[in-house]
Amino acid sequence: MTVTVERVVGADVAGLVPALARLRIAVFAEFPYLYLGTDAYERDYLQTYVRCPDAVVVVARDGERVVGASTALPLTAEPDEVRAPLVAAGLDPAAFLYLGESVLDPAYRGRGLGHAFFDHREAHARALGLPRTCFCAVERPADHPRRPPDYQPLRAFWQRRGYVRHPELATTFSWRDLDEPAETAKPMVFWLHEP
Repeated sequence: MTVTVERVVGADVAGLVPALARLRIAVFAEFPYLYLGTDAYERDYLQTYVRCPDAVVVVARDGERVVGASTALPLTAEPDEVRAPLVAAGLDPAAFLYLGESVLDPAYRGRGLGHAFFDHREAHARALGLPRTCFCAVERPADHPRRPPDYQPLRAFWQRRGYVRHPELATTFSWRDLDEPAETAKPMVFWLHEP
């Protein structure tokens, strides 16, 4: 099985939207996101990466099939609620590439593709002249009833990549969990790369 990884930008992202929408819905249904996604929402959301000329989607393919993807765009292109915690802390959003989501088919995990996703996005930040990268991740309680017994958080992986958790930089995103009747706010905490 040969997996290729490439960066896709601008209008070229448009052709990936259907596959990316399906993959995002499947992967984000897993813990810790437990996201009940819809194709219509995902297709609309992914247009952000089509429209933003400095956005990137790093795509992993097995042959022609998309098996993983990772997104990023300048933090200045993100909505206010994403930028606000950094602005309030006196950090300049214009210095950051915001690393969006990474989704990977479970059959392809443990093969170094997570590192490839970070490598490509960090290279994209350098190409844009952005000195910093950051992302935010959902925080679920350790005793969450839907937490699988074998769940392995990604914190150690992120720390090895040079990212530091900043609990003082927090926000909330709202979505509908698989077992919820409506959207609820979820706590999201920022991780910043510390050069």
